[in-house]
Amino acid sequence: MSLFQRSVKDELSSHASVVFSTLVVVWGSVLMVRLLGEAAAGRIGADVVMGIAAFSSINALPTIIGVSVFIAVLTTVTRNYRESEMVVWFASGLSLLDWIRPILRFAIPSAALVAVLTLAASPWAQRQIADYRLRYEQRSDVSKVTPGQFLESSGIDRVFYVESASNPVDRVNNIFARWLENGRLNILVSGTGQIDEHSNGDRFMVLGSGHRYEFVPGTPEFRLTSFEKYGVRMESKAGPLGDDLSTKARPTMQLLRDGGPGAAGELLWRISMPLLAINLALLAIPLGAVNPRLGRSGDVVIALLVALFYLNMVNLAKAWVNNGKLDFFVAMIGLHGSVALLTAVLLHFRLRVKKPKAA
Repeated sequence: MSLFQRSVKDELSSHASVVFSTLVVVWGSVLMVRLLGEAAAGRIGADVVMGIAAFSSINALPTIIGVSVFIAVLTTVTRNYRESEMVVWFASGLSLLDWIRPILRFAIPSAALVAVLTLAASPWAQRQIADYRLRYEQRSDVSKVTPGQFLESSGIDRVFYVESASNPVDRVNNIFARWLENGRLNILVSGTGQIDEHSNGDRFMVLGSGHRYEFVPGTPEFRLTSFEKYGVRMESKAGPLGDDLSTKARPTMQLLRDGGPGAAGELLWRISMPLLAINLALLAIPLGAVNPRLGRSGDVVIALLVALFYLNMVNLAKAWVNNGKLDFFVAMIGLHGSVALLTAVLLHFRLRVKKPKAA
């Protein structure tokens, strides 16, 4: 390997590792804040936060790797121009086209890793996340309750409050429940309660001695009922994770068998991400060719905006294919072919030798 290729390879690896680790830390921090917020709101269990975070990170890796490759190439090319090393390479008989080979050697393995993630790992991770959430929804409402915290029941207009819980988990003390039914506000207060699950999967909270209050909002109508035993239906047990998977969670082979606009849109995204990593790496070569006499940040900001626009166009093309507004092959060729053509045009202008001005 020549000195030039070895130098480029080492610098690309160094920059990519720094960018990748930084993006992973930022992504992980934002994700943990969001998941902890969901856990505090009772939408997911605190015991599954780390599992969902790990699988969500797998889903984010294709984008993170693609952006890391782009920034690594852009930073490497820009630094060589800023510090006039590019002049040395040009004086040695090299041109900007000679950067393509070492950059492809770096970008193609990264794109292959992205392909493995999008075609196999990400759908599997989506299924694991769906399974985590489904298993949490299958728990009884009381098992989700933190003593001293109000909880809305299974997405319906019912609120529970439990002062304390005891073993087994489905037995609680000092319960307060509130819900609306047929325009009436119902409030239940009881000292004890436990979960009773029927053979068909329906669940009831069986309350001990307590009182039920019924109000009609805006009227003086009021009813008080005392009881020694009272059953409140909680929810029907959800079925197992089956064929009703979102397109993101379906295996790639299943998407190919299913067909349809939704499957085509998801396939477009999964195939586009590896191509995006290669296209962005090549696009960074002409975008990183800056004039060292000009400002240090203007060209870099423009390059990052171009990469962000490309990423958004992939998601937009996926949405158009999902809605049947655009054909799969038209979207694939039009999107990635346009970026490849833009790269070729920019390289042409960078390589063009201008004639000296007449005196």
